[in-house]
Amino acid sequence: MHYAIKFLLAAVIVVAVCNYTTAQSKKTQVTPKLENQVKQYWFVMLIAGKDRTQDSATAAKIQEGHMANINRLYYEGKLKVAGPFGDDGNWKGIFIFDCKTKEELEALLNTDPAIAAGRLAYEIHPWWTAATGSFVPGKPKKTKP
Repeated sequence: MHYAIKFLLAAVIVVAVCNYTTAQSKKTQVTPKLENQVKQYWFVMLIAGKDRTQDSATAAKIQEGHMANINRLYYEGKLKVAGPFGDDGNWKGIFIFDCKTKEELEALLNTDPAIAAGRLAYEIHPWWTAATGSFVPGKPKKTKP
């Protein structure tokens, strides 16, 4: 009986030490600060291209291809943000891409029918933000419309 009490006491001490050690390690785990999670993306300013003389049917067809390309690039995880401006200025819209290099980005931009047709041109700028929210790396999950 004496050995049973010693064994039980030893088991209680081991469990207590393990619980204390686990609690202490959780307290000392460092959560990375948001500012330490900053990553480079590519900001693309879409501007009016030099060839905007297409008739309305051709312009509509180019726009349809432009939108299809945006959706494809989004679901590939490359295009994080896209949208037009609401005025009639020279700035037509923006893209923000997650690409490793400027060359990769330019290759993707050249798949856009509006850029290929000359309706849109672009300026590229490296841009940084935390990889959270819309900027989480990887492909988004497809949802049913």
